[in-house]
Amino acid sequence: MFFIHQSKQQQAASLLTRFKGVQIKSLELEDFKFNKISAVYFQSQQHIYRAKDILQQHDIQFFEADIRPPERFLTERFITGPVKIQLATETDIRQTIYNPRLTPADYQPDFKIMSFDIETAYDTNEIFSIAFVSHEIKKTLIIGNENNTENIEYIKNETDLLKRFIHWVNIIDPDIFTGWNVINFDFRMLQKKSDQLKQPFTIGRNNSTPVWRKSQTETEHYFLLIPGRVVLDGIDTLKSATWSFPSFSLENVGQQLLGRGKLIQQQENHDPLFKAKEIKRLFYKDKAALATYNLEDCQLVWDIFEYARLIDFAIERTKLTGLEMDRVGGSVAAFDNLYLPRLHRKGFVAPNIGDYQNQASAPGGYVMNSKPGLHDSVIVLDYKSLYPSIIRTFKVDPYGRIAAKHSTEDDKIPGFDGAFFSKKENILPDIIKQLWQARDQAKKNNNQPLSQAIKIIMNSFYGVLGTPGCRIHDSRLTSSITKRSHEIIKHSVSLIEQQGYKVIYGDTDSVFVSLQKQLDNSQANVIGKKLIGIINHHWKEYLLKKYDIHSYLEMEYETHFLKFFMPTVRGSEKGSKKRYAGLIEESNGNREIKYKGLETVRTDWTQLARNFQQTLFSKIFNNEPYDEFIRHTVNQLQLGQFDQQLIYRKRLRQSLDQYTKNIPPHARAAIRAEEIFQQQNQPSRYKHKGWIQYVITLNGPETLECQNSKLDYEHYIEKQLTPVADSILGALGDSMDNILKQQINLF
Repeated sequence: MFFIHQSKQQQAASLLTRFKGVQIKSLELEDFKFNKISAVYFQSQQHIYRAKDILQQHDIQFFEADIRPPERFLTERFITGPVKIQLATETDIRQTIYNPRLTPADYQPDFKIMSFDIETAYDTNEIFSIAFVSHEIKKTLIIGNENNTENIEYIKNETDLLKRFIHWVNIIDPDIFTGWNVINFDFRMLQKKSDQLKQPFTIGRNNSTPVWRKSQTETEHYFLLIPGRVVLDGIDTLKSATWSFPSFSLENVGQQLLGRGKLIQQQENHDPLFKAKEIKRLFYKDKAALATYNLEDCQLVWDIFEYARLIDFAIERTKLTGLEMDRVGGSVAAFDNLYLPRLHRKGFVAPNIGDYQNQASAPGGYVMNSKPGLHDSVIVLDYKSLYPSIIRTFKVDPYGRIAAKHSTEDDKIPGFDGAFFSKKENILPDIIKQLWQARDQAKKNNNQPLSQAIKIIMNSFYGVLGTPGCRIHDSRLTSSITKRSHEIIKHSVSLIEQQGYKVIYGDTDSVFVSLQKQLDNSQANVIGKKLIGIINHHWKEYLLKKYDIHSYLEMEYETHFLKFFMPTVRGSEKGSKKRYAGLIEESNGNREIKYKGLETVRTDWTQLARNFQQTLFSKIFNNEPYDEFIRHTVNQLQLGQFDQQLIYRKRLRQSLDQYTKNIPPHARAAIRAEEIFQQQNQPSRYKHKGWIQYVITLNGPETLECQNSKLDYEHYIEKQLTPVADSILGALGDSMDNILKQQINLF
């Protein structure tokens, strides 16, 4: 079905007579311009596609024609993940049931999971082994003639290897497959091998085969549907749950979360093919070791999923939004699932995507100019979920904006850019209220995955309203959120400074307050709690008096920095934004420096620069001498003692042949490497995007495996150490140049 204006109902009926069984009914619904609406019902989705073309040719507008019937069926019944199927009698359970009554349910599944991984020859794509881990079984299937062991099963050839893997899939019968880049490498490789060997790849339930869909935006990127099963890729699922790592390699994530990584470690010879070559060597020389390595990769993925509770997160996200468990992204779809059924019950249909495309975009969050330098005792005050709080407090809502047109002056709240919102008639504030209460309960129950899923959904609403890909996108909605947030932060700064303290920085939902003298944690905590009490009380009184609304704005006391450093913008005296470092002291007396946006948390800086910054800041924050450390570091660098820390790692974001003007160093290194590979008849490694590791030599940038020139140590002093040092030394009236000159003068 879809919707049309009632005024076009008769014309549409005459145009659609060719379609069997079409029905058009007048409804008690309106569009956002208060035009009366009719629904057009079809007997097939194919009829809808053809009808849309015909109506477009006759300038007849239709609404919500892009919603798939299964999704409309489920969302209109508020069914997300769990569903209750109403049977006529208990005996119906063994029969095919047609059109049963479906209702939402409260059900927590206990899924069967299978983590698997394959090992292949890097140069021939031969499959060496397939390993898997489930709750009951851990096993590696590997091609070879040796005797089987408890965890290793030897298989004659690739055809039998595929058959045996499918056999074990049928035995374990997993609901969920997990792995690392599992769709676009492991499953894709197995599918290609099955096609090559003319072996049916029946890994779905009832011996069904997978359904593949190629990405329209990325070459060699695929989406996978396995009937009766779900595939959760570790990288995608971690990103969906907002985990962040400098690198999402299995090795790095394993080390970060579990303190262990792969059994084959990269050697210092920097050959990017070392692991691939070692896997091939083990296959021919030590199959048992390769089987163990393969199985440990599966176990790493399994343990990462357990540690981060990723299955629980995927379940809770589905139960909240109705999105499939393996759906990556999907914020707009989640919003539609939650919002549209409620909008229909308010008597309205949604606009089409793009109806508000030409309107100006809203500004971003408020970021105030910082006061750079080294500060004693800085506390951070932070608004709890500021954008959702603004939506809930000021009733920012697509439907509420429409309802306000028929509201009295006392019953609406002014937004920005001409928008008004009804105090009583709204949808989104109520959704946020329900989610907020559910998150508070999840925290009480220590249900971290549910709490995280709710937080992500609530915070996504602003982004959804701001994207032209959302059907109810309207810049007046997003500007009524961001401009209100600017007003709130500025007003908060004023309230704080009235108490005699100095705000040195503000960023979106946080303010950084200098207490202007050195205080310990207990003294700072008293001031912080006093300030948030003043601010929260102010909003309750102010908003009740001005708009007669309840305030859900809640300022929280986040942390106290014993020392705090805000750098200047490089090459100027202006304070930077979103870049700082601060020293905190935990209750057990341990001290730690937190970094934001500085070199030590950026992967495009060398390990040397990151280590150097951490030690230098530690010395300065703890009032220790630093001159000798700087001179010693420079000396060691020039003596070659830091060569392993001078590697740059950057992503090639386009094909090499697209780098034509102002070619950056990493692309120059890749171009030079490709020339060497061609001369040596080696396969290409960098032509089609990807990560690259390189160093700066006296002959320019060179990739690690192609380096044959001496390192340019002066480059690393000038471009890595000096910027890091001068950023904080300037606040002390010192500089890298001054310290190194002192060293020269000593001789």
